[in-house]
Amino acid sequence: MTQSKSLSITIKPVWEELDGVREQVEGFLEKNNFQKDQVYAMVMTTSELAENAIKYGAQGEANSIHITADIYPKEVIIEVKNKIRDIDDDELKKLDEDIQWIRGFQNQYEAYMEKLKHVSAKTLKDGESGLGLVRIAYEGQSILDFYVNENDILAMSAVYKL
Repeated sequence: MTQSKSLSITIKPVWEELDGVREQVEGFLEKNNFQKDQVYAMVMTTSELAENAIKYGAQGEANSIHITADIYPKEVIIEVKNKIRDIDDDELKKLDEDIQWIRGFQNQYEAYMEKLKHVSAKTLKDGESGLGLVRIAYEGQSILDFYVNENDILAMSAVYKL
């Protein structure tokens, strides 16, 4: 029997949905014969992206978060789409700068350690560490990207190379 190579999940933007997302992604990857460390990396990546969508996305019953995991011969692409709340261009510019900063390191461990130093040296607002994206790059071994479409839908993707 051939296993599905694509998983699609739609959730409401509430924290209680995250455990179910993690379980579904873990089951999907295990059914497709991924190793334990690969499953951990991709489940963590999905969780971080979904958490960001809940934290920074539009709230309310009318909104949802759409999560996909697609398996290809040489990579797995995890994408999380959600409507963005009223944010300004500076916040999107900061997101782009953060992703480009992470990509600027040859070794993602270096980016992770540099971010840890930065976080430990400052007082965090609202308990935000800013570690999520570097965790995806380093622990999740993924390449990050994003776009915002004309309907204010933010799509964050993480590409895990096989």
